[in-house]
Amino acid sequence: MLADYHVHTEFSDDSREPMEEQAKRAVSLGLQEMCFTDHVDYGIKKDWDEGGIEYRGGDGIGLAAEELQPLANVDYPKYFAKFSRVKTDFAEEIDLRCGLEFGVQVGTISKYEALFAKYADKLDFVLLSIHQVENKEFWNQEFQQGRSQQEYNERYYQEMYDVMKNFKHYAVLAHLNLISRYDKQGKYSFAAVRDMIAEILKLAIADGKGIELNTSSWHYGLDDTMPARDILRLYKDLGGRIITIGSDAHSIKYLADHMEEARAILRDAIGMQEVYTFRNMEPIGHKL
Repeated sequence: MLADYHVHTEFSDDSREPMEEQAKRAVSLGLQEMCFTDHVDYGIKKDWDEGGIEYRGGDGIGLAAEELQPLANVDYPKYFAKFSRVKTDFAEEIDLRCGLEFGVQVGTISKYEALFAKYADKLDFVLLSIHQVENKEFWNQEFQQGRSQQEYNERYYQEMYDVMKNFKHYAVLAHLNLISRYDKQGKYSFAAVRDMIAEILKLAIADGKGIELNTSSWHYGLDDTMPARDILRLYKDLGGRIITIGSDAHSIKYLADHMEEARAILRDAIGMQEVYTFRNMEPIGHKL
């Protein structure tokens, strides 16, 4: 089963790729399934129906610095309507799934509870991401500023655990060690946060949730997978089995990027037996 379960389109504030172009590219690459997972980041972004949307320059995810992007979440009615059309148009070529990527913070949980309750019947899949802490971003170093490397790593994982304890409407933890991508102090010791990560993984497993292998690590030039192999092994050793593979593609250029390498790592280096897809928030295993 070749399936990309982390894909962005024009409905994400940091992408301009039309949904139908991602679908066309997926077909050309021989994917059997693909799930759209556009961004929702309450706390720093508004919903379109709130009005007063602000714009900012590109943030390094494929947009030029001078290209303005709206600080807005998915336009939900338009998103679900277009997904329905694109799914129908490509029904004979690929199985498309509808998801969202929730960038949850402890202080925004109630908004995600309301959002999921409103649209649960339309969602096959939800990624849980920690994109901000205290409404501070990682990519521009706002979150890290004034903290030691130990402090911002531990604060990041604590926020993740606290969110997971109180929010259960998701399927998979996305790019679990995302903070490492923006760590200008260098690689932080896995041993230093192993116990915190183990508690996160134990909670995910107990709740029937999975993790993803995010292949964007290749095009960002990281020296390990995301999450790192140490985290993948720990997840397996603790009894975890639900893993999805997602490219985190914001354009067709990176769709399904390094998917075969990711599958080989899971199978041969980590010893996983299956990779997962989702339908109506329920996991479906496929032999690697």
